[in-house]
Amino acid sequence: MHWQIQEAKQRFSEVVRSAHADGPQYVTKHGAEVAVVIDIAEYRRLTGETADFKEFLLAAPYFDDDLIVELDNLRSPEPARTVELSD
Repeated sequence: MHWQIQEAKQRFSEVVRSAHADGPQYVTKHGAEVAVVIDIAEYRRLTGETADFKEFLLAAPYFDDDLIVELDNLRSPEPARTVELSD
């Protein structure tokens, strides 16, 4: 939907609600588009502020088998403590 700047100022709450419910709301000045009001979720998607779950997993560091072996070698073969079982 298109809103003249004066109307958008007077009905700002409605512009924001419409952006959330119906999508981008265009603001015009003298008939020319000068601004767009969009939902925050759409803004974050466009700017890359939040990654989806797949991107999150793909961004994790890669651990190859050699690193895992090195980490295993750091552990002491001795148990950390003795555990006594009671009857």
